[in-house]
Amino acid sequence: MSGCGRGGGLRRAGVSSFGISGTNAHVILEQPEPVTEPETGGDGLAALAPGIVPWVLSARTEEALSAQAARLADFLTDAPDMDIRDVALSLATQRTLFDHRAVVLGADLETALTSLGALAAGAPDAAVAEGVAGNGRTAFLFSGQGSQRLGMGRDLHERFPVFAEAFDAVCAELDEHLDRPLREVVWGEDAELLNRTAYAQPGLFAVEVALFRLVESWGVRPEFVAGHSIGEVAAAHVAGVLSLADAAALVAARGRLMQALPEGGAMAAVEATCAEVLPHLTGDLSIAAVNGPSSVVVSGSEVSVESAAEVFRELGRRVSRLRVSHAFHSPLMEPMLHAFREVVEGLSFAAPRIPLVSNVTGTLAEPGQVDEPEYWVTHVREAVRFDDGVRALAEEGVTRFVEVGPDGVLSGMARESAGEDAVLVPLLRKDREETGSALSALGRLHTVGVDVDWSGFLVGARPVDLPTYAFQKQRYWPEATLPRAGDVRFAGLGAAGHPLLGAAVELAGADGADGLVLTGRLSTRSHPWLADHVVQGTVLVPGTALLEMAVRAADEAGCGSVEELTLSAPLVLPERGALQIQIRVAAPDEGGRRALGVHARTEDDDGAPWTVHATGTLAPETLAPASFDATVWPPRDAAPVDVTDCYERLAEAGFAYGPAFQGLRAAWRHGDALYAEVALAEGADGDAFGLHPALFDAALHAFALADDGRGGVPFSWGGVTLHASGATALRVRLARDADGTMALALADPAGSPVATVHSLTVRPLTTGQLTTPARDSLYQVEWVPARTVDGPADTGAVAVLGEARSAVPTADGFVTYATLEELAAAEEVPSTVLVAASDDTDGTGPAQAAHTAAARALALVRSWLAEDRFAGSRLVFVTAAADRTTGLADAAARGLVRSAFSEHPGRFALLELPADADTASVRSALASGEAESAVRDGEVRVPRLARVTPEATEGPCWDALTGPVLITGGTGGLGRVLARHLVMTHGVRTCCWSAGAVPPPRAPGNSSPN
Repeated sequence: MSGCGRGGGLRRAGVSSFGISGTNAHVILEQPEPVTEPETGGDGLAALAPGIVPWVLSARTEEALSAQAARLADFLTDAPDMDIRDVALSLATQRTLFDHRAVVLGADLETALTSLGALAAGAPDAAVAEGVAGNGRTAFLFSGQGSQRLGMGRDLHERFPVFAEAFDAVCAELDEHLDRPLREVVWGEDAELLNRTAYAQPGLFAVEVALFRLVESWGVRPEFVAGHSIGEVAAAHVAGVLSLADAAALVAARGRLMQALPEGGAMAAVEATCAEVLPHLTGDLSIAAVNGPSSVVVSGSEVSVESAAEVFRELGRRVSRLRVSHAFHSPLMEPMLHAFREVVEGLSFAAPRIPLVSNVTGTLAEPGQVDEPEYWVTHVREAVRFDDGVRALAEEGVTRFVEVGPDGVLSGMARESAGEDAVLVPLLRKDREETGSALSALGRLHTVGVDVDWSGFLVGARPVDLPTYAFQKQRYWPEATLPRAGDVRFAGLGAAGHPLLGAAVELAGADGADGLVLTGRLSTRSHPWLADHVVQGTVLVPGTALLEMAVRAADEAGCGSVEELTLSAPLVLPERGALQIQIRVAAPDEGGRRALGVHARTEDDDGAPWTVHATGTLAPETLAPASFDATVWPPRDAAPVDVTDCYERLAEAGFAYGPAFQGLRAAWRHGDALYAEVALAEGADGDAFGLHPALFDAALHAFALADDGRGGVPFSWGGVTLHASGATALRVRLARDADGTMALALADPAGSPVATVHSLTVRPLTTGQLTTPARDSLYQVEWVPARTVDGPADTGAVAVLGEARSAVPTADGFVTYATLEELAAAEEVPSTVLVAASDDTDGTGPAQAAHTAAARALALVRSWLAEDRFAGSRLVFVTAAADRTTGLADAAARGLVRSAFSEHPGRFALLELPADADTASVRSALASGEAESAVRDGEVRVPRLARVTPEATEGPCWDALTGPVLITGGTGGLGRVLARHLVMTHGVRTCCWSAGAVPPPRAPGNSSPN
């Protein structure tokens, strides 16, 4: 290394390096010139007050950008005295600029660090602009009349000398032609005065020209310019077509002459295409603007505008009358054209230095077009072809549209025509502070690839040392692919893609459409929000979670709805450990329906049996949303319901819901319907679910208000369809039918359908019902309500054998046949035939009656199966209700018929009827399609298998036993099980059993075999 320059000149040094293999490197370093900071920027920019600054970050990848933000946040957290302006200058001027970019706006270190943290975490933040730089071109769009507002430009005038100088210069030129100073009107308090065309157009021109000069000083320059009506005059001026003096004369004359025309014209924005509007034009009605593919403005006389508007209102189109004093760009402008022509013919025009889009043609201005006075006369009268102009810019490769004006009107208009990849950025917004809005827009433009000179915002700042680039390390050497823990694909399964279900597998079959199995694992550690669903002191998996899993299974199976889901046993979540879940979906039947079962068992006992907690049916059809207008909210004429103590009342009833399930926000009552507003707790991940169970469960809590706080749990769902997923808030309509079932319609806050439940049965839980069933527990038959259809039951033709007439109290109205032979000879065999299971009229005893009933049923079954004409019909054996005297005989027939329909599904059935059953009840029972049903208390019920829940009873205390225990029947299996239980669990030291039995295991410390 060698150096020079100690005598006062610049210092230089040479650095040489010699590698072992002969590689050489030589570098010459030179002392930089001293930096002197000006009091103001060289371009006249002032530092922002009260201190908002841009922090510019970039990286090669999205991951590296997040890492950059995290590294900078950590560094500044440990350096709280760092000046945020120094940080901003260093980021903007001492870093290489990559494609992945972000701009963080902050007024102080605390707010900037908060936004940095959001960027690092990938979370949205209003003060962060993020994007990827593209290669598109940039165009400026200048707003037209209608976007003006009082005070526009005042904030920028106070903070930025460039804007102030340009605005003052434009106002000075315009004031030569106006009857009062323009600044007093634009920054005054009379909105009506500013809205007058004579001042609105000059005011917009002044603000837009000054705003262009300001953005230009920040290094942002357009490749194309365009405008809307008066906005095109501003675009032409900045493009060099008109000098400031000539542009001011044109603008002032244009506004003054338009204002002087007689009032009485009208304008209306119509949702229609240009081709649809053309047939309705008349001599005093024309198209004033084509703003989008289906957005046209018509202009003309009041009568003609209203006549055309009414045509489109009747077609259901949106029509909006514009608040204007004159019919611009219409035949009503023609009286001013001569005077305006005299003004513009005295002005000088030049070819545009920046390509300019013409409003008249909707294309780029051709040579000699906009530099002729007659063009600007025509411009007043002809339609504004803004939509065509935006499309022309898109064809030129423009992907970045910057709106120059006091609001974002044009950005909204141009969205559809600009293209999917276009970025539309308004510099100012009427409802936001101007400096912050402009700086946010500048940040957004920078992130998509626009060059920005940030130095003007950072006058007086000095560079400081900051953390270096967050390199993303990548291993280049290949590694062997090994199964990863937790990746179900390595086990031959597919990911279920659901928070409650981990894997899905399609069972192999010849037709590829057999069954499915979805599996999951639930615990309070993996799903902590489930711990907030506490019923009777027990953590209970909500019924909405089982329904959510059924909906996911329907998606996996290609079904559109959950036709039915009945919850047969509560699913209790253990305090420790987890539950294993299986959703089993059967192969589709002829109609495409699939049976479904929800099974569970504790994870720590692989030998434990699987318990069926829900059964149901999936249907291929997607049901239409329920009729529910949620856009009007709360519903009209609905009375508010106080929900402040809803969860206190539910807790008193045994439903101690935690924060995750306390989603009920408001409720209203209207007639028999209840309306509710529910929302997920903050931080809940609703996007991952079809419909989050906690949100769905909260939708049911309003029913507790109607039930005096008693509450209940879902028992049976029917006709459930999910229309949209990921909702985090709902508007709910709940209605109770006469039979006690409920119907629900759920929509999002915008009124769009989310889910529909055609029927829901809610039942209370009895004390002690929420216990985890013991292994090998007993079962019993429970008769539960059958799911029936609304309206008359469709059973087809029903007949009664003559000998069964006395057993069927509703035989009147059904066709009667004396014998099976007569039925077989009928022209058409009914789809259902009722026959008595037994006949006790012969006066024999119970034993003989049972024997006779079984023999008779066997003969009927054999005859029915032997006759081909009965193949499409069903023989239903009718038994008496419990209060009749034929119990033993019916039981014998019932057992034989059960064997028959297990061997021949669909050919036989059992129906229990009371003496007072009516025809409607019989038809409802037959329509249920169940192999066995009963009409009890006017309700159709069907048998279901359910666990026997042990109840606390007074009994012998085994723990108090001392001495030997004698077990009778010890040679059998039950004796051995009992002996094992007494020895291993209750400490009985000696058991006696019969000779020849296998001794049970010895208790610890018991050396005696007896």
